Amino acid sequence: MLHHLQMKGVIMGALLLACSTAPAAPISPSQQSLADKFEGWFRQQVAAEKILGAAYAVVSKESVIRMGIAGFTDTSRKQRINTDTVFRLASVSKTFAAELTAQMVQEGSLSLDDPVTEYVPAFHIKGDASKIHIQNLLGQSTGLISHAYDNLIEEGVPAAEIQQRMAELTLTCIPGDCYTYQNSVFSLIQPVVEKVGANSYAKLLNQRIFKPLDMYTASVGFDAFMANRNRAQPHVMSKGKWKTVKVLPNYYNVAPAAGVNASIDDMSKWVMAQLGANPQVISPEVINMVVLPRVRTPQSLQHKDWNRILTDAHYGLGWRVFQLGDEHIAYHSGWVSGYRADVAWSASHNIGIVVLMNVESNNISSLTERFWELAFARVGPAAKSASTLGSSADPVGNTY
Repeated sequence: MLHHLQMKGVIMGALLLACSTAPAAPISPSQQSLADKFEGWFRQQVAAEKILGAAYAVVSKESVIRMGIAGFTDTSRKQRINTDTVFRLASVSKTFAAELTAQMVQEGSLSLDDPVTEYVPAFHIKGDASKIHIQNLLGQSTGLISHAYDNLIEEGVPAAEIQQRMAELTLTCIPGDCYTYQNSVFSLIQPVVEKVGANSYAKLLNQRIFKPLDMYTASVGFDAFMANRNRAQPHVMSKGKWKTVKVLPNYYNVAPAAGVNASIDDMSKWVMAQLGANPQVISPEVINMVVLPRVRTPQSLQHKDWNRILTDAHYGLGWRVFQLGDEHIAYHSGWVSGYRADVAWSASHNIGIVVLMNVESNNISSLTERFWELAFARVGPAAKSASTLGSSADPVGNTY
């Protein structure tokens, strides 16, 4: 576990992300310049990679600074991407699950220290399942083997059946001590919030987040996605060309981990909310809760697109907390068959970005990294030794 001085450093790092109660400054010339530079980089990369469809938004607390769209919903090129075209968010869905739960924590309906078994008595492992608390689910620190049963998700096995298989899992470390990225285990938060909120997960997100933030095209699940005629179709690379493929329903079976759909217009509102635009919906207390660094993720430092500027990395609740020299950002990526998504923001600099694609292109990481390299121009490899965040036991599992 992190000792007292290390945790103090972690909390200080998190406070740099906290939403200020002071009036936010208007859009600065430097923010506009950054957005304009990113627009050029975005167009260049879309053309170079022949990306079929993509969209981005650069926002501040006050407004959308710049929004860009490119390409088509599928290879027939009959329908262009527009600001209301809905994409799959994949693992960016985890940010919604975490903040929905944090709302309930703030209201006193549950505690992050509550054992998962208090709400899901059928949750069993080979060992004491009561040691795994809600904050471990959302913080990717359950101690269970990383990516447990992702293979079953990909095979389309229902979440309830996967949950039964969890009884075969054993702890690889004390919950909270190591980073073990999950999808199926993470999604145990669904029955937790459904029990507390007395409603379905999709309805809870709609009532408590989507509608209050005017995210009118956002939805949860396969059926909702397929019902929207203005949706981006998925694409994979085949023989050097992007090929339109079927929308796979498998990861929709773990909705908190990968079940949210949204347009670039929706996501601009989501990032603005992180920056403090709608404190009556997403309060500063909720933001502080989810971006508090809780477990270190050193694998992130090896990512080929981020390793030049990333100096330390942690996971909060549904959000990654990246340290770039003296700066911090909250970040998450998403990848599911035929789609990519990236979202990141800095409250201390009052700016954020989201990028959505309907292709499986690794280029999305270089786009997002380039944005923050431009934003924090002084950050570079020499800053690698500047890290002040605490460390924990070596985690296991993939970074993304």
